[in-house]
Amino acid sequence: MPTKAPPGNRFERRRAETRQALVRAARRILAENGDTGVSIQAIAERADVGFGSFYNHFASKTELFDAAVVDALEEFGQAFDERLSGIDDPAELVAAGFRLSARMADSHPELMQILRRRGLEYLHSDRGLAPRALRDLEIGVASGRFSPVDPTVALSALGGTLLSLVELRFTRPDMDGDEAAVNLAEMVLRMLGVPADDAHDVARRPLPDLA
Repeated sequence: MPTKAPPGNRFERRRAETRQALVRAARRILAENGDTGVSIQAIAERADVGFGSFYNHFASKTELFDAAVVDALEEFGQAFDERLSGIDDPAELVAAGFRLSARMADSHPELMQILRRRGLEYLHSDRGLAPRALRDLEIGVASGRFSPVDPTVALSALGGTLLSLVELRFTRPDMDGDEAAVNLAEMVLRMLGVPADDAHDVARRPLPDLA
């Protein structure tokens, strides 16, 4: 879960813990079946909080599930920040993003199921991986590493391809996910204007451990 500074007093800490329990319950529901029609009572029971506590934090189920998706996206983005902080090449960052996402289907299944089911709605969100990917695309274009394309349009192409890869990982668990991710990363880099030989090499550079 994304880490936040602890609230200052006992009441604030308990309030924050209750809110996070509701968000965690909503995340589990989204990951399991995506059923946002579940009752507030059922959500409260899964969170192990009182029914009345729900409205102390959220005005509606829609607001709660939106918070749950944003929470998952931010965890996704933070996972990338932690593992890719030493990489400066925007092409390598794009390729590593695809490859790490494929591996996270196994290491972070709840997170990736949420991305699979709700990611398209948040493709241009200001939270999670999207702003990080947009930043890398903008740097790549400005530096000449990528072709002079509109970074926002390129983000749509990258995001759609990434979501397709995540879907592939869950619907075809027998497939070699690493190999599929490498091949897709290479294709995306070539689409962005990286020369073929360079794209081939960059897509196969060593990855950090996800453990």
